[in-house]
Amino acid sequence: MKLTSQVALVTGAGAPDGIGMAVARMLASDGATVVLTSTTARVLQRVVELTAERLVADGVVADLMTPGEADRVVAHTLERFGRLDICVNNAGMTAVGTEAAGTSSLPHTSDATWREGIERNLSTCFAVTRAAIAAMLPRGYGRVVNVASTSGPLQAFVGDVAYHAAKAGVVGFTRAAALEVASAGITVNAVAPGWISTGSQTAAEVVAGSRSPLRRSGTPHEVAAAIRFLADPDASYITGQLLVVDGGNSLPEDRSWTP
Repeated sequence: MKLTSQVALVTGAGAPDGIGMAVARMLASDGATVVLTSTTARVLQRVVELTAERLVADGVVADLMTPGEADRVVAHTLERFGRLDICVNNAGMTAVGTEAAGTSSLPHTSDATWREGIERNLSTCFAVTRAAIAAMLPRGYGRVVNVASTSGPLQAFVGDVAYHAAKAGVVGFTRAAALEVASAGITVNAVAPGWISTGSQTAAEVVAGSRSPLRRSGTPHEVAAAIRFLADPDASYITGQLLVVDGGNSLPEDRSWTP
């Protein structure tokens, strides 16, 4: 259990079948104490589930889009457990509210939708990482893993320009942050999931996943395994990188190609 005595913060871990919960379970199963966050109290149920599996977990209800909430979550972690070794920024999603995800063309994307997409998917990552690194610097050790997407850094779909801009921004932010803290023993990396079979996956996304080279969507566990790799103490010479977890979906130029 290589993560014994380490403390990990995992944001966006409210859904029982999402990437955040899969990451929390995997890190905790390898010995880490995990602190989960979500915007709703359902995160506390996730803590109950992990505790029932004899894993050590804590939960904080926090809207990370609210100024100061990221600082509060990290402060809670330090007060409760005395350290922070791993930070996984998983919070974020496609457009919500009055304009449904994937349905708002660029000319019809409102200022409010643009700002919300950037705040939800990029600013939250910045705020949590800033607070986490401040906690890691005095100890000279840390692992930060940001969950980006293939949408933005590698590909795009029509109807949510803010999401694509934000997720591409996560990669740029990851690289810049990695440079700043490399000499302090802290690594900052990102993963880019493709089509992943979570509870929020739509029927159209299931079909899209079936058209990937592996002919299926990925699982939250498979994304968690990539994050776990980057969070490992032995991943000490990997920083500023983007690890793509998409079943090869971003590879073919000719979409009529079949094996």
